[in-house]
Amino acid sequence: MHIPARIRPWLAAVLSLTMLALPNCTSKTEKCEIDPEVAKIDVPLQIERLEKPFFQIKTPADANKFIAQNGLFARQFLQSSQYPAGVLSTTLARLATNPGLQKLGRQADSTFRDTGALASDLKPLFQHIRFYFPDFRVPPVKTFVSGLSQDLFVNDSLLVISTDFFVGPKAAYRPNVPGYILRRYTKPYVVPTVALAISSKYNQKQLTNQTMLGEMVQFGKSLYFAEKVLPCTPDSLLIGYTDKEMAGVAFNEGKIWAHFIEKNLLYNTAPFTIQKYVGERPNIPEIDKTCPGRVGAWVGWQIVRKYMAEHPTVTLKQLMAEQNAQRILNESKYRPKPRRAER
Repeated sequence: MHIPARIRPWLAAVLSLTMLALPNCTSKTEKCEIDPEVAKIDVPLQIERLEKPFFQIKTPADANKFIAQNGLFARQFLQSSQYPAGVLSTTLARLATNPGLQKLGRQADSTFRDTGALASDLKPLFQHIRFYFPDFRVPPVKTFVSGLSQDLFVNDSLLVISTDFFVGPKAAYRPNVPGYILRRYTKPYVVPTVALAISSKYNQKQLTNQTMLGEMVQFGKSLYFAEKVLPCTPDSLLIGYTDKEMAGVAFNEGKIWAHFIEKNLLYNTAPFTIQKYVGERPNIPEIDKTCPGRVGAWVGWQIVRKYMAEHPTVTLKQLMAEQNAQRILNESKYRPKPRRAER
């Protein structure tokens, strides 16, 4: 499993100007306690902060020492083998001595100064993953300032979090992405983003004849995975909607589903059309100009939730291994009805 530059963050936008005001539907219970069986699972969590040694680099020679001392990080995250001799060390020295990046690095350090807090957030995530997937190997965690080049890297042997991506609105420099994505580059989204990335290790799919339904369910399985391994995290942080948007899609669920049915979209195989509904967009005007982007992923999540509710003996591991999206839809009995006001 390798999740390269810019993990696709999860969603944005508002769903109906005429929607009724609803209470916050994204919160979990006010007091969320971890299952005792999960809490006793041992996870060998190791977090190393690489920002300080990185900014101590003054020359290419210093950079070579940094590379030598952090071999796994250099090979996998920095892709050191891809550079001609001397190029990577010169690049690192130039970045580490750049005043603008140094300023952003100080802001990142201030935002993520408490390594213990990051460990406290990551530990229950890893415990839950091991609870459902006992063979999961907890990767060593490195934090780094990448100069806004790559937000996250994760595979079986390494997890790198670029803290400069997640400083938030007060950062001197921010990722060069649209505003509806940018708002998710804040500290509370770090662990949900990690969970969604790790889900790809287990989320199996059909590799041929991809349909809209298949992509929707694929995203839905990923979100359901994140929901189970982060049971105390609000749904809004998992998918990246505001509370108002969460209320909107919930209220208009029947209307959204009706659009997919009436337009014969579920079995559409055109990549461009599929991306309209599951890819990053500020909104989906085909449904409504205020409908949030990636609403297809949200619908897929509801289908998977309904499927799991109908099949309480199915494990998370079995769900993630299921490649038949049609079976999941059929056996979910997912049939939301439009409200009277929506028709």
